[in-house]
Amino acid sequence: MIREVMRMGEKVLMQVASPVPRELFGGTELRLLVEDLWDTMKKEGGVGIAAPQIGCSLQVVCFGFENSDRYPGAPSVPMTVLINPVITPLSDEKEGGWEGCLSVPGMRGWVPRYTSIRYEGFDIEGNPLVREAQGFHARVVQHETDHLNGFVYPMR
Repeated sequence: MIREVMRMGEKVLMQVASPVPRELFGGTELRLLVEDLWDTMKKEGGVGIAAPQIGCSLQVVCFGFENSDRYPGAPSVPMTVLINPVITPLSDEKEGGWEGCLSVPGMRGWVPRYTSIRYEGFDIEGNPLVREAQGFHARVVQHETDHLNGFVYPMR
């Protein structure tokens, strides 16, 4: 189901999201939330979305695409559901890049991000997920997980 995207200034976007409890993994409630995230992201033409952006203060992000009209030169990013994420920079190197956000329509901002990260968390079934990412993939993960910590990119 397509949900309303919360806009910058909404309280849910300014607070730290709650971790997903273990008992929700693999269940209908979490599956429906993830389905709504994908449907909303697709409708809005995004490359990622976080649960707070549709009014749900849980640590869930979805991201990934083959080709993006929003970022036409960007390499593909694997379609991923990441729950209760932890991000670890793999170096101190940062790079600036233009970012947009479904919660800040019509604007872009130059945001510095780590160029190489490891992200850890869980998939929808509660299985551990650990990956390393560089470049645009790393940028997308950092952008979406910012939403779980009460940040929208203009705050960077």
